Order: sequence, then structure tokens, then C-alpha cells
Amino acid sequence: MNYLKFSIGIFVVLAASRFIPHPPNFTSLLALSFYIPAILGKRYIPALIISFLITDYFIGFHSTVAFTWGSVIIIGLISKYFIKNITTRISGALMGALLFFLITNFGVWSLGSYGYTFEGLMMCYTLAIPFFAYTIISTLIFSSIIETVHKFNFFKNLKFSKINKQF
Repeated sequence: MNYLKFSIGIFVVLAASRFIPHPPNFTSLLALSFYIPAILGKRYIPALIISFLITDYFIGFHSTVAFTWGSVIIIGLISKYFIKNITTRISGALMGALLFFLITNFGVWSLGSYGYTFEGLMMCYTLAIPFFAYTIISTLIFSSIIETVHKFNFFKNLKFSKINKQF
């Protein structure tokens, strides 16, 4: 029953982040993709993906959805290696943002819009830098919010919290 409650909570937070108007790539998605598995465990990665599936249904599917969802899975899986302290967690969330940037823009390039050349690949990444700036800023802000909530003991009641086992 807790899994269902937390999965619904994940969906609500993720959906709100995607449906509320925001600058491009300025969402809680990457911080959530990192912290949900770090706090609750990797068994919540499917809840993240299902939340993406439902929200993408309403927003609209795109040709790079496999790269987007794949990067979320990878970010969730690596999160367990970055739960030691606040510095490693925020570093891990930022590494997740970098992975998202690298993976999803490779997906954009692989569609051929920039040509299948090294120059096209570099142009794809270069043109995505402004979006990456929003991603980094939002990941830092939302990670800070999650860390603040954690500091004020909200997660202490979660018996299965992986972060709590480190403290």
C-alpha cells in the first residue's frame, strides 16, 4: 500500500512540474529522477517512468522519448552511489543532469536533423547549451529543496529510506 501511495505522490509532483508553465528544461524532473530512487530505492524507478508515460500522453510523445526515459532510468540506477552526504547527493543530481544532456541530445542528433557528421553532433550539443543552463539551475534549486525537506526530518519516518541508513 505504501508503494501505491508514494507512486501516486511521485506522479502528482512530477505532473505538476511538467504541466505548470515553466522555462524550457526548468523542471524538477531530474532532481526527482535522482532523489526518488536515492531516498526510496530503485523499486520506485518504474513509478517515475509510468509518471512520464502518463504525462507524455497529455503533453505529447516525441521521437526521443526512449532517450529521455532511458536517461531517467540510468540516473535512478546510479543514484545509489551518491547518497553518502549532501555534497555527493547534489553532485550526483548534477551528474544526472549532465547524463540527461548527453543522452537526450545524442538522441536528437541520431534523428538526423543535424546531419550524421561530427560537426552535426557538435552543433546539436552546442545549440542545446542554453537549455542545459536551465537544467542545471533547476536541478540545483529542486535538489536544494529536497535536501532542505530532508534536513527538517521529513524523510526520517520513511523506514526504507536509503539516505537515512547513511546518517
